[in-house]
Amino acid sequence: MISRSISQRARSSGGQPVSYLMHKALAHPELISLAAGFVDQQTLPVEAMREAVEAVLSNPFRARAALQYGVTPGYRPLREAIMANWLTVEGLPTDQLSEMVERVVLTAGSNQMLHLLADALFDPGDIVFCAAPTYFVYLGLLANLGVRGVGVASDEQGLIPEALDEAFRRVEHAGELHRVKAIYVVSYFDNPSAANLARERRPQIVELAQRWSHSGRIHVIEDAAYRSLRYDGPGLPSLASFDVDGRTVIHTQTFSKSFSPGLRVGWALLPPQLVTPVCDLKGNADFGSPHFNQHVLAEVLERRLLEPHVDLLRASYRTKRDSMLSALDEHLADVPGCHWARPDGGLYVWLHVPPMIETGPSGQLFDRAVAEGMLYVPGEYCFAAEGEPTPRNMIRLSFGVQPPDRIKQGIAALARAIRACGVGGCVDPDKSGTGTGCA
Repeated sequence: MISRSISQRARSSGGQPVSYLMHKALAHPELISLAAGFVDQQTLPVEAMREAVEAVLSNPFRARAALQYGVTPGYRPLREAIMANWLTVEGLPTDQLSEMVERVVLTAGSNQMLHLLADALFDPGDIVFCAAPTYFVYLGLLANLGVRGVGVASDEQGLIPEALDEAFRRVEHAGELHRVKAIYVVSYFDNPSAANLARERRPQIVELAQRWSHSGRIHVIEDAAYRSLRYDGPGLPSLASFDVDGRTVIHTQTFSKSFSPGLRVGWALLPPQLVTPVCDLKGNADFGSPHFNQHVLAEVLERRLLEPHVDLLRASYRTKRDSMLSALDEHLADVPGCHWARPDGGLYVWLHVPPMIETGPSGQLFDRAVAEGMLYVPGEYCFAAEGEPTPRNMIRLSFGVQPPDRIKQGIAALARAIRACGVGGCVDPDKSGTGTGCA
């Protein structure tokens, strides 16, 4: 009776992969979780936050303003600081600043912006092209709205433009081009694959969106959440920098990965035609994202507290990444069918295991890995229901939360589980030394 009294959307929002993984983690608190894409607890900016909060509260007039409601697009001084920095990073002239600030909208993390964009752009049955694999929480968002995620082939350099062009041709042939509303791209150190979209592919993807916009504008949603977490290699221009008139690319970022997830401040540079519909939806939902948090972050930027913190993060995560790669080399380099790429940034390593081993919860490896003492994200969660086929032998590993020694222990546990699930099936539990077989 209760299920019939709530909406179809609420009913379909249950059973998401993230809920299953959290249940596993809570049921087994002893596990070494290489699943969660959280930030390192030990690197959270306590002192910088204390300094910024004290500065906001030390002036009674400023404090009262910060504790009051704000405007829907967000605190203007913070929007100005964000855009001034963005233009500098992109190497673009700052004389555009006053005009571009009007296109910046602040949200409670970038996930809120992804939800608002989905509400503003998509109707049930619409199509969003995305890399195969892609961010599985976004796939869940689309599915919950009745929007069709369609996977497009990618490689270690990200989404393949030629495959995207072919995907457009297929939907045109099927008479569904009018249903394609967006291309979703994690442009820096992809979640889950860690691929850094190649520079030459960035303008190609923008051009494809513009060329195929026959029945209405097709937007590129550029999720740049991991842009700051670069450990090696040169910085790359955003997709938005190749959008000359600013009407195609939606550029989103967040301070959750580069500063503090608890602060919950994200932002987007929107095409001019989307500012009003997004703000209308946002105003109906929250009357503006947390205003005090925006004042605090503005103070962080004004006092130049962000840059040294990002440097600290990069050093910490670089060490953790190297620990994971070293452990993979030590424990899995000699296993036929196991391979991975070295990420230049982000929080993830994308692991391929032998094709005969299924890594999902219904396969033989997942429970075995839990029994060995570690948790991972099955790669099958990261593929859209349509488009590219879903391989069953992929794993997303995160080095964000655990310290280096625990990362090494977690990889060793995973390697034991993989070796116990080889070509001939599972190792006899009596011989494995763990007293447990594969599922």
